[in-house]
Amino acid sequence: MKSFQLTRVDNVRRATELASTQPDGISQASPTRFLAGGTTLLDLMKLDVEQPEQVIDIHRLPLAQVVATEDGGVLIGATVRNADLANHPLIKARYAVLSQALLSGASAQLRNMATTGGNLMQRTRCVYFRDVTSPCNKRSPGSGCPAIGGYNRNLAVLGTSDQCIATNPSDMNVALSALDATIHVESSRGKRSIAIDDFFLLPGDTPHRENVLASGELITHVTLPRPTPGNRSVYLKLRDRASYEFALASAAVVATVSAGRIEYIRVALGGVGVKPWRSREAEAILLGQAPGAAVFRTAAEAAVQSARPQSMNGFKIELAKRCIEHTLELSTQATQAA
Repeated sequence: MKSFQLTRVDNVRRATELASTQPDGISQASPTRFLAGGTTLLDLMKLDVEQPEQVIDIHRLPLAQVVATEDGGVLIGATVRNADLANHPLIKARYAVLSQALLSGASAQLRNMATTGGNLMQRTRCVYFRDVTSPCNKRSPGSGCPAIGGYNRNLAVLGTSDQCIATNPSDMNVALSALDATIHVESSRGKRSIAIDDFFLLPGDTPHRENVLASGELITHVTLPRPTPGNRSVYLKLRDRASYEFALASAAVVATVSAGRIEYIRVALGGVGVKPWRSREAEAILLGQAPGAAVFRTAAEAAVQSARPQSMNGFKIELAKRCIEHTLELSTQATQAA
């Protein structure tokens, strides 16, 4: 680990002022990082993947609240711990898919430390990204992507480019995508709100740019809209082992069935995309239809129609289809039985 300056702050303004010199995007040598739980950042610093000159400790900021909003939604502070969020009565009652996703991730010890903002910023588990002796376009732009043609079993089949096929590892982000979350950020220049679909970037020719955060911007909170009446939501995660493992494929579904037809539907995928993968193609097929195996299969096919498998991860396409189908079955059955 390289030496760095650690600064503790107790207000958002001071944190963003200190970070105002950070360049847009993420690179190995970016000078500033925010630290809350540290469950990813510290690991990457020990590996020399991250080499910040300055680390700003924000865990004392007043951003650890989960509160209902006036419009019937919920506000989640950036430093809320994953365990606290997953077990919060408001989340369990209104946004079950988020609670399920959080509880399926990592371990109990890590969930006790990891935060909402940190999870949004979680970086890929690609073995080449985490090995500084290997080239990696995400870590060192222009150096190459050995995962293409190399070990890529756990990597993405959706949204990839010839520069990067790394997978977004977060479970929480998949659920937030299905819930139409909005991410709120603040900097010395002011505040702005970003729809979660617009927050994450495709790798394209700039895989080192993972999100739209600009210099000095700090995630302060996430808001979720008021739940659609009568909806049921389910998160299903398929992995090599039952705990402490990243998804090979996962699906988050929020559905409402009324009078035998799907009245409201959101479908998001994890483990297969370079970012949390919202499937509007699947949603368009499902909306207004009667739930059933045939339409579920058609929707699942549509969700992965643009998949580009690599040498070792083609199995993910069929796995993702089956994950979608089963999650749709579970969510619509629950709705109809309610």
